[in-house]
Amino acid sequence: MHASPVEVSLQAALDALSDPIRRRIVRELAGVPDWSRPCGTFSHLPVAKSTLSHHFAVLRGVGLLEQRDEGPRRLNRLRRPEFDDRFPGLLPLILTEPEDRP
Repeated sequence: MHASPVEVSLQAALDALSDPIRRRIVRELAGVPDWSRPCGTFSHLPVAKSTLSHHFAVLRGVGLLEQRDEGPRRLNRLRRPEFDDRFPGLLPLILTEPEDRP
C-alpha cells in the first residue's frame, strides 16, 4: 500500500525517519533517478531481508516511498516532491545529516 503524504501525521513521519536504516534508504534513493533502484540492491545494509522489507513498508506507509514491480524486480521511487509539500524542510534535514552507522 502506498499512503499519500497528505494523510500522514507529522508524528508518523518523524517515527518513520527515526530509524537510521530507513534514513539511509531515503538518502540512497535521493541520489539516484526515480525507478532505477531495485530493493535487491540494498542487501549491503546490516539487517535481515525480512527486516529490510519491514523498513520499506514503513517508508511506503508514510508516503515517502513508492514501489512498482517490473519483472522479478521491485523498483523504488522517493516521493520527494509530495513529501516536501506536506512537510517542508524535513527531507533536506535528513538528506544533509551526517550518515549514521548502525
